[in-house]
Amino acid sequence: MSLFTLSLTLGFVALAMALSYALKLGLERDMLVATVRATIQLLIVGYVLKAVFDVKGPVLVSLMILLMLAAATQNARKRGAPLRGIAWRILVSIGITEAISLALLLGLHMIQPTPRYVIPISGMIIGNSMINGGLFLNRLKAETAQRKAEVLVLLALGGTPKQAIRDVLKASIRASMIPTIDSNKTIGLVQLPGMMTGLIIAGADPIDAVRYQLLIVFSIMAAAALTSILLGFLTYPVLFNEHQQLIDFS
Repeated sequence: MSLFTLSLTLGFVALAMALSYALKLGLERDMLVATVRATIQLLIVGYVLKAVFDVKGPVLVSLMILLMLAAATQNARKRGAPLRGIAWRILVSIGITEAISLALLLGLHMIQPTPRYVIPISGMIIGNSMINGGLFLNRLKAETAQRKAEVLVLLALGGTPKQAIRDVLKASIRASMIPTIDSNKTIGLVQLPGMMTGLIIAGADPIDAVRYQLLIVFSIMAAAALTSILLGFLTYPVLFNEHQQLIDFS
């Protein structure tokens, strides 16, 4: 694709901004900022990945993964802003999920241990884990506020914080995983996933593209479950004070 052809795709952005202006949605500025940021960030990442692929060193690959983990943590922590020490809890949850996923992928020889495979797949796992973490934290705060009386009754009856918050945690974990599960149910029917589409456009055999896409789909589903469960068990103690009383974050 030439730079001229790429520049023409800005017409899609212009159309979206025009519709936002016509309907007075007030999203024009956000769309413009998102477009500029996406362009700059992707260009930078493209040049960085080119350098990493040329060097093929484990140190640079590790640094790229750490950078992705840091960015994901920074973004997801906004969803749990009132919660004490939420940043390191998110980092640990996503970090463990990434480590387990990568260990299985490499240990079972599903992917080659090269930057060309490790970095993009790690990015997909970390990115989706970040989204699941944010969804979980949003739902946890909402469920806790909505079912506050229920939690207080269980505490008053002698239940531990873990027992009192168990149903809230289960509901939050379930809600955070629904988008991933629903997306996978319609994959191939409603949408052709990005990785599969990219491979096909690049000239790969469609069957090979499907195999790689299934690898990603199954990895992301497992990562969603791991992230939500780990983050849930690491986060619920923050909802209570040292006297095992529910903290009001509203």
